[in-house]
Amino acid sequence: MALGLPTETKSAGDILPIVKYDAKGGDLIAVNRVQGEDGQWTKTEVEVEMPTNFVMDMENIEVGWLSFATGAPDFVMAKVGEPMPGKPSEDHKQAFRLRIGSTDLGLREFSHSAKTVLRSMDDLHSKYLAEKGQHAGLMPVVAIEGTETIKIQSPNGELRFKAPKWSIVSWVDRPDFFDAASAPDTTPEPAAAQSSGDETPAPLF
Repeated sequence: MALGLPTETKSAGDILPIVKYDAKGGDLIAVNRVQGEDGQWTKTEVEVEMPTNFVMDMENIEVGWLSFATGAPDFVMAKVGEPMPGKPSEDHKQAFRLRIGSTDLGLREFSHSAKTVLRSMDDLHSKYLAEKGQHAGLMPVVAIEGTETIKIQSPNGELRFKAPKWSIVSWVDRPDFFDAASAPDTTPEPAAAQSSGDETPAPLF
């Protein structure tokens, strides 16, 4: 355990529900598990309207590598400040992972490997480091106002991505939901759910 990383496999009940971000479409989506009348669990995707707020556990953000080559996320991560793990395979991409939450969605996991989102999170984390000394023992509330279009020139022409526009708007005591095992598994179905790909104005918290 030179990196201080846990090696035990967690049970399904220990896995947090996620919020994912579509770096191409700019959609923020909560992925929920819903139990049907037959007792079977299925996943549903609920778009989170922006602007919205989340409390982010920046103190324990992890960086490392992420791959979906097997169809499921394969993380090899270390807490910021610890030695960076080696790249496990060519399929793995640099990524970050952290816990976020709100009173409406509970505790969630948020991660990404798209470079546009990595750069945006790097800037946000730098602002966190600059401000945290003035807010000892508190956690940052991050407002996600919308998205910013990023244009990248490639051999195949111009590619367009959307990076989240977010900022630290306040600091709060650690919310109770950060000490819960997971967020609720049943979230009301929206009128229409949207899927995401890689690369209400009222705040939720």
